Amino acid sequence: MSGWHMWRMLLVVLVLALSGCSDPPSERFRNVEMTGADFGRELNGFRDHHGNPRTLADFRGKAVVLFFGYTSCPDVCPTTLVRLAEVMVKLGDVAGRVQILMLTVDPQRDTPVRLAAYLTGFNPSFIGLYGDLAATEAAVMEFKSFFSRGKDAHNHGKSDVIDHSTGAYVLDPTGKIRLYLKDDASVEGIVSDLKQLMLPA
Repeated sequence: MSGWHMWRMLLVVLVLALSGCSDPPSERFRNVEMTGADFGRELNGFRDHHGNPRTLADFRGKAVVLFFGYTSCPDVCPTTLVRLAEVMVKLGDVAGRVQILMLTVDPQRDTPVRLAAYLTGFNPSFIGLYGDLAATEAAVMEFKSFFSRGKDAHNHGKSDVIDHSTGAYVLDPTGKIRLYLKDDASVEGIVSDLKQLMLPA
């Protein structure tokens, strides 16, 4: 073995040894970490289902779980909301430090009354957000998400169905996007990660 290769091997061994002595990370998330992502920073042109203007800044101090859905969604939206309702129960006393938001991708049909009845049926603290189509499209782009409207083939093409992204985004109490929750994320994993995000910095 040449002297250069020997020194290179020793350097690799030294780096590995030093990395093994470093402190473990303070946060070990069970869902997809997005810390440092340069999107998902704002929402403009929305009201909550009470009619109040809302931006993400209104929820500073809380961990926010945001997902895109609509009240006529036949599968993933109610499943997601049931899971998040269970998360809130499992959080117990700290549930008040978490805000669940559903931003509708069907503003033509999802009126404030409809959003309120739908979301509060899962948990009274859940909030629905709605805006016009332009604001909705801008929000979807801001979060690198998607939705598109089509026709329901099982109903002779008469009713609109909306294809949209699944999963949810989690922002920490400072308003920074930190996690992505896949649509099969476990209740236990979500609870664990939310508690991590609410720890003092």
